[in-house]
Amino acid sequence: MIFKLLLWAALASVLCKLAAGSWPWQLAGLEPGGWGSRSAETLRARALLGVRGNASRTDIIEAHKRLVAQVHPDRGGTDAQVHEANAARDVLLARLLNSSD
Repeated sequence: MIFKLLLWAALASVLCKLAAGSWPWQLAGLEPGGWGSRSAETLRARALLGVRGNASRTDIIEAHKRLVAQVHPDRGGTDAQVHEANAARDVLLARLLNSSD
């Protein structure tokens, strides 16, 4: 009985990957290394850049450019804010690369 359930779950996961291009746990926003919890770093990066969980590479880069234009030291921001924006961009772009595996 349990074997059949596991077999169906595996089959459903593969079908989800084929149909949606993502594994079910990726669609649910779960981090591969942290079963059952979302990555706090990813959530902070999304909030800082103001992008959704399904943001594309282009969306992330455009949001980063907008934010850096606002917080740049020449516009009254600080170096720390620029570094934080850059780190947020890097986190989200790395997550995109890892989720396409």
